[in-house]
Amino acid sequence: LTPSAYNNNLRIVQAPNHIVLFTEMIHDARVVRMDDDSHLPGEIERWTGDSRGYWDGDTLVVETANFTDKTPSFQLPLNLNDQTLNGVVGSGKTLRLTERFTPISKSRLLYEYTVNDPSVFKQPFTVAIPMRATEDQIFEYACHEGNHAMAGMLKGARQLEKEQASAAL
Repeated sequence: LTPSAYNNNLRIVQAPNHIVLFTEMIHDARVVRMDDDSHLPGEIERWTGDSRGYWDGDTLVVETANFTDKTPSFQLPLNLNDQTLNGVVGSGKTLRLTERFTPISKSRLLYEYTVNDPSVFKQPFTVAIPMRATEDQIFEYACHEGNHAMAGMLKGARQLEKEQASAAL
């Protein structure tokens, strides 16, 4: 749920025994079980882990384990000054992720997550990201002619082609 350059919308859907965290980017949907605090057996691994949740007052706490070894422990933020500092770090094999969703107003939420992976990091660390409610639609994650962004991308590409052609003369 860490913000990226685009497609950052998150939809949270609550049912009696489950909460679904649905992200716009690649349409990941994580189902958080609220009725059982035990995780699946360790040999059952998932790309997005096995999430269990509970309420701590008004705060939703989600604890996730059982990631696959193909899931990174952490994605480094983009560093334009040193490209060697970009990318994924570690394997999710020993990762335990604790997330906290705390309402701070009617339209704002504080999202905090703690990464605990002793095989990669010397100690756990926590990141805090403020979020705000939006009425924006979650679009299909696809590059196609019906995508609203496609017209702008094509217009920009045609302009670059014109500029390059003019410079070549």
